[in-house]
Amino acid sequence: MALILGIIQILKPDETEKFVQLLTANQSMLYAYIRSLLPNSDAVQDVLQETNMVLWRRSAEFKEGTNFVAWACKVAYFQVMAFYRDNKRDSMVFNVELVSMLAKQNEEKLAGSHDLQQVLSRCLTKLPEQSRQLIQKRYAPGGSVQSIAAEQGRSVGAISQMLYRIRQLLQECVQKTLASEQGE
Repeated sequence: MALILGIIQILKPDETEKFVQLLTANQSMLYAYIRSLLPNSDAVQDVLQETNMVLWRRSAEFKEGTNFVAWACKVAYFQVMAFYRDNKRDSMVFNVELVSMLAKQNEEKLAGSHDLQQVLSRCLTKLPEQSRQLIQKRYAPGGSVQSIAAEQGRSVGAISQMLYRIRQLLQECVQKTLASEQGE
């Protein structure tokens, strides 16, 4: 407990809040990463909990603006390796080299999805306000084409067509942005 209080004192309140937001927003991604490296779902929960504790203890080391997911996955990787080290008598333990190979592949996939999310966010900001609001309404919890159509007094078909065109614009923007970034 003293350690957590010490970390909270090191981090400024807004930094603590941002870190907690990053940590909670990426729990499912961390879970999936750890799950890909461990065969036992009970072990996954234990390692995830340990990973969260280590991330929290080391939160002051995280540099804002860097890739949180990559950093968190590296911590999770070391927690998975510690789990295997501590449970090497278990007959279901994977080969360490296999785990390392799986971890590297999964880190690359997660890093790529993080980059894709950033590109998509930038492309969303380029949309006209009305289009951005329509996308936000559609993908908000409980959002549906039917509810938007009723709210705007338009047909479901008209809203569907508008969303289709917006998605096409977003797809083109993402593809162009990724192509230009890879060409650099």
